[in-house]
Amino acid sequence: MEIACLGVVVADVVGKPIDALPERGTLQLIDRIELHIGGNASNTAAALGKLGVGARLVGKVGDDNFGRFLVGALQAAGVDCAPVAIAKDGTPTPVSLVTAHSDAERSFLHAPGTNATLSPDDIAWEKLSGVKFFHVAGPQLLVALEGEPLAQVLKEAKRRGMTTVLDTVMNPRSQGWDALTLSFPYLDWFVPSFEEIRALCGEDTLEGQLRACRDAGAKNVAIKCGSDGCFVAPLGGEPFTVPALPVTVVDTLGAGDSWCAGFLTGLLRGWELEKTARFANAVGASCVQALGAVTGIPTEKELLESL
Repeated sequence: MEIACLGVVVADVVGKPIDALPERGTLQLIDRIELHIGGNASNTAAALGKLGVGARLVGKVGDDNFGRFLVGALQAAGVDCAPVAIAKDGTPTPVSLVTAHSDAERSFLHAPGTNATLSPDDIAWEKLSGVKFFHVAGPQLLVALEGEPLAQVLKEAKRRGMTTVLDTVMNPRSQGWDALTLSFPYLDWFVPSFEEIRALCGEDTLEGQLRACRDAGAKNVAIKCGSDGCFVAPLGGEPFTVPALPVTVVDTLGAGDSWCAGFLTGLLRGWELEKTARFANAVGASCVQALGAVTGIPTEKELLESL
């Protein structure tokens, strides 16, 4: 398995549809409540597994039922969980209560658990031999890793010959843009969403966001734009956009993480960037057509045939 995904690992308890919480002390009936793989890193790793590409997950879970569920479900999806650390100090597995609204948007209540304690000491580099792509997802939720520690982790990945990729996540309590940009000297691809990078750098346009990234030392940049597709700006090349595929949206949970899985697949295969972006959009489109972060994703072969 040539791709490693490091970062946020979460058990998602998903309810649908929930457009408002019930009044205090009352009961509200909904259609479905399900337990799913969640978190940026585990979503992307699971999506890679479903595509048939395979991935190794670098993260941390608690020694509890949610942690055992995640490891089992990820292994069933084709993910190598050998590098996953198990907390022995009673820290619980991270869990999100996800309310999936009628319009397919979602909101979260999140307990960070072991994500807040994942540190460079938890990375078992000896279990990452043969990895070509090192993908970091959601450092803004990784309290012990954000900032300079992450920069050093990426530096070590580069020293080991890996291509480095980084995705972001919304967290108003994070250390912000200055902490993130410490990693840019050791980063090959920066792949945030439009909303996330706008919150981080304060720029409201793709052009302004790209300029902020380049001023901070970023090399290749790809910005996920939801229903508007994606914007790709390779270092030394002309930026371009690829529109999203028109699909009926059921649930947007994990769409950006699935997009990353598609983009990583294209990079691993050595495809031209436009094909890579189109494939990434298609993986994201597959994701949003089913409830759950990776439920709707087909194999790489099936997706290429459909394109």
